[in-house]
Amino acid sequence: MGTGYTETQLRAAVADAVRAPSLHNTQPWRFRLRDGGIEVSVDPARRLPATDPSGWGTRIAGGAALFNLRLSLAVAGTPATVRLRPYPADPDVLARLVPELPRRPTPTEQSLYAAIGRRFSNRAPFWPDPVPADARWRLGEAARAEQCWLELVIGVSAVNAFAEIARSAHRVLERDPAYRAERADWVRTEPAPDGVPARAGGPQAEPQDLLPSRGFGGLDRAPGRDFEPEPLVAVLGAAGNTVVDQVLAGQALQRVLLTATDAGLAVSMLSQPIEVSGAREALRLSLGRFGTPQMVMRIGYGQPGMATPRRTVDEVLDVAVAPG
Repeated sequence: MGTGYTETQLRAAVADAVRAPSLHNTQPWRFRLRDGGIEVSVDPARRLPATDPSGWGTRIAGGAALFNLRLSLAVAGTPATVRLRPYPADPDVLARLVPELPRRPTPTEQSLYAAIGRRFSNRAPFWPDPVPADARWRLGEAARAEQCWLELVIGVSAVNAFAEIARSAHRVLERDPAYRAERADWVRTEPAPDGVPARAGGPQAEPQDLLPSRGFGGLDRAPGRDFEPEPLVAVLGAAGNTVVDQVLAGQALQRVLLTATDAGLAVSMLSQPIEVSGAREALRLSLGRFGTPQMVMRIGYGQPGMATPRRTVDEVLDVAVAPG
């Protein structure tokens, strides 16, 4: 095994890690170099107490950033061995990475890495073109590669049943004024290094929409630009709902998102049925799956998504590190 990572390697990998998605684009992660290993932690100051009181969302985001970090190191020829929750006394540290033997990156790693800068959430309506079977298979394999599962909701009746669960969860959440206020706090109308720019928030919801959408201050849609009537809905799940399961699910989520990007697909995330415990259980029962749903995605073809801002590497480094 290698002797340890350097500051140069840390900074290069973190520049890729911060491209991961997070609820309201809060970017709730921090990174540091410690004894030659890279640690990924959640940032307690960026938790969402109304939207994410359990911390599930911060751990999903941390896992997604961890996957980008792993991928960046592997493509640089310095792959990592990952230990999740390495310090029981410090639960905010999600993972520690130490160097494996140097090797060339695989073609899959190279393809996924190339997709990092092109992966954007797309909250706009998609085109009616169906997602082909081989792309669906690739998405399922991406989840399995990260110890998770991906269930596709197929057919009008199944999609309608899911939509009812999602709309019900959305109504529950929207009744909470603290939830609405917290979302409004993260909508950006001026340039900022975090949050959701109003221009990237997707069109305003309308009564005929099948699936719910958060109100990020988007514009009214043009006539004839309704959302697709039978979207491809994918539910990502893990074996359980422990902290480790959630970090694994975050890694699987990012691998699925990058796989979709590599296949030319657009994705938006629907976490409302995950955020409401009753809806999450109803969703699990409707799928007939063991384990716990961790994220829902709408997948299809559409115009390229819009990038959201990111903080600089220096802003997410936890402590000063020794020169590399």
